[in-house]
Amino acid sequence: MSKTAERVFLITGVSSGFGRAFAEAALAAGNTVIGTVRSESAKAEFESLHAHLAHGAVLDVTEFSAIDETIKKVTERVGPVDVLVNNAGYGHEGTLEESPLDDLLRQFNVNVFGAVAMIKAVLPSMRVRRTGHIINITSMAGLVTFPGITYYCGSKHALEGISEALEKEVRSFGIKVTAVAPGAFRTDWAGRSMVRSERSISDYNSVFDPIRRARRAKDGRQSGDPAKAAQVLLNIVDEENPPVHLVLGDDALTIVRQKLTALNGEIDAWESVSKSTGFA
Repeated sequence: MSKTAERVFLITGVSSGFGRAFAEAALAAGNTVIGTVRSESAKAEFESLHAHLAHGAVLDVTEFSAIDETIKKVTERVGPVDVLVNNAGYGHEGTLEESPLDDLLRQFNVNVFGAVAMIKAVLPSMRVRRTGHIINITSMAGLVTFPGITYYCGSKHALEGISEALEKEVRSFGIKVTAVAPGAFRTDWAGRSMVRSERSISDYNSVFDPIRRARRAKDGRQSGDPAKAAQVLLNIVDEENPPVHLVLGDDALTIVRQKLTALNGEIDAWESVSKSTGFA
């Protein structure tokens, strides 16, 4: 049996997509899983996955004041969290100029501030016990950018940066941090889970419309398998030295490597300017 078994996982957003795949894999391996959901009916449905190991918690990660008490109550019953998987999040589609500022606030509340609030709820116990693994599900859009999902890219870049800095803060406590950046996987991200701002400026049609059409055409046909991603997640929890950044999917690997090559080229092209700003 995997060393992962006997651990307590806390996974946000387990009703569908990656969260459900992660939870099912962890349960199948013999772990206890606390899964956050948005309703009592979803809680009952999640707990039906396993009579003893599946524990639902009704929690909206943007209700920051409720997080500590909710997690305290459930961990008093099942034990302290060994692995936190910050999975809850959603995609926002829309150009920056056409998207209301309130949409940006909501995007960051869920994808960034909610994740940080969950970390802050479990980190004190992990630090005292000198053990734990924090896994933040970001996106290849946290390492590269795409027009038309500007707010989403911003939120995932923020979570990547927070993850990397956090890892440097907690590594001496025996706590591991991994930012997992998936490419296109067969989840609801590009379908019913995505929030779309209304179009209003025709100047953006030529750059935005083809991207929206392509995304909708690929929805449900993405090459990434969430079940295989879930197994990877279990495997990295067993690693003594897991990656701080893990890119998942052939598409993400290709696009991220292209970004790094282009970035290095741009840095080299402007190297003399970069060096010109010091005191003589």
